[in-house]
Amino acid sequence: MTHPVERALISVSDKREIMEFASALSRFEIEIISTGGTARLLSGHGIAVIEISDHTGFPEIMDGRVKTLHPKIHGGILGRREKDSEVMQSHQIAPIDLVVVNLYPFQQTIAKSECTLDLAIENIDIGGPAMLRAAAKNYAEVTVVVDVGDYARVLSELESNQGKISTALRFDLAVKAFEHTAAYDGLVANYLGKWVEDSADTKFSGELPGKLPDKFPHACFPRTFSGQYTKKQAMRYGENPHQRAAFYVETETGTEPLNPSAPSVSSAIQLQGKEMSYNNIADADTAIECVKQFAGSAACVIVKHANPCGVAIADNQRLAYQRAYSTDTESAFGGIIAFNSTLEAETVKIIIARQFVEVIVAPEISREARDLLAEKQNLRVLETGDWDNVASDSTAFGSEQLDFKKVNGGLLIQEKDVKLFDALDLVTNRSPSDTEMQDLLFAWKVAKFVKSNAIIYASNQMTVGIGAGQMSRVNSARIAAIKAQHAGLKVKNAVMASDAFFPFRDGLDNAASVGIRAVIQPGGSRRDDEVIAAANEHDMAMIYTGMRHFRH
Repeated sequence: MTHPVERALISVSDKREIMEFASALSRFEIEIISTGGTARLLSGHGIAVIEISDHTGFPEIMDGRVKTLHPKIHGGILGRREKDSEVMQSHQIAPIDLVVVNLYPFQQTIAKSECTLDLAIENIDIGGPAMLRAAAKNYAEVTVVVDVGDYARVLSELESNQGKISTALRFDLAVKAFEHTAAYDGLVANYLGKWVEDSADTKFSGELPGKLPDKFPHACFPRTFSGQYTKKQAMRYGENPHQRAAFYVETETGTEPLNPSAPSVSSAIQLQGKEMSYNNIADADTAIECVKQFAGSAACVIVKHANPCGVAIADNQRLAYQRAYSTDTESAFGGIIAFNSTLEAETVKIIIARQFVEVIVAPEISREARDLLAEKQNLRVLETGDWDNVASDSTAFGSEQLDFKKVNGGLLIQEKDVKLFDALDLVTNRSPSDTEMQDLLFAWKVAKFVKSNAIIYASNQMTVGIGAGQMSRVNSARIAAIKAQHAGLKVKNAVMASDAFFPFRDGLDNAASVGIRAVIQPGGSRRDDEVIAAANEHDMAMIYTGMRHFRH
């Protein structure tokens, strides 16, 4: 931009810091044009503002639906200062050098339980995206700002550059504006697309209902899917050194993280250590989500190569770690360790003395623990923030409660597996003891995070053997027993969890042969009677959940 900023158009729904920003613009003697509520807010605080209707000579009409869609606005934004100067003068179009716009709060509107289709439609911004796209297209002449966080950058350049904005910043902000409008349009398309899909599924006739009914077959899945992710980290490589990679986090409108308060690997703060790798992030996600399952007790989860290799709960954090580690001391080497409580210095001392670890993650890291961890400069340490009050059953479209899996040429989308069971049904003659029942539920929670086919052996609220990712379920059971034997842990009188039903009785026979006394599994096999009979023959207790937990 070879000319200083002389005229700005401000129209914002998010009014944070706008008074301070507009006041600063006024000190640079920049003329401000504004609309509706923004104009009233600024003028009410003594900032000189020209109403949009006074600038265009045409009133706002249709309850504000038409106010900025005018040649004096879009001509002022799109006009090329040299090439179009003659036509601008002939039509009395004044150039607009700075466009500060953010859009109607569509995301917040549709998130409300009382939102109707009419209300959602009314909160679709038309003029705002048009101005943003025009300003971004003409970045060579115009600066466009969509994010409150960029106000300071603009003011800094105005101060240091004689009232001008550099080409580099204008281009950066232009790209950001296109990202913003793309995310906004995707959000609208996703929401309205649900009505199209669900209207067909439920055979609406005549008018659409005012609100989407609570239960729809595809309530989360619109006809097309639009999503946007912001690059958080460029990586040295992906799963393997020959693969390039980057880490992206989900965004709401292209400028702000979606639900940044929800603790996750995406929102965690790295306190120290080497940069997180592709595999570190994937494994840390599994560890965090698994340890979240265990509220009310100190819990520890150790993950290696996408699978928990040791999980335990105990009366204190140190014991929880020691028990989780003892499940599989070999696999724990170079693993990811996650806790569900503030990391204590005593726990850190034990970890450092005992094993090599890639990542340690906890809701909070105590000051004393930080000081000890600092001695291991390469050790990655993540702090997620407290998750005790975070809802775990949301299924809002676009939220972290959806799972995605990319396939060649397509994308699989499903609801996140947040439920545990449909019901707990005793199907054998023998009932589990109270202790066995606690262990069964513990093992069942772990099974959700072990790759299928998954078999978990557990005793006294810790894993004693884990069989993961086998093509045969009976082989997973054999591996769990081998793991336990290798770790010197007793399987006799332990319990077993299976993420899906046993197709044959051999799984129960194999478990009985190593001393398993109680089983939890979904049920639903054509040979359930045969499997139940096997359990009764071995005097085993067995609970059906009615819900499987495949993890691929």
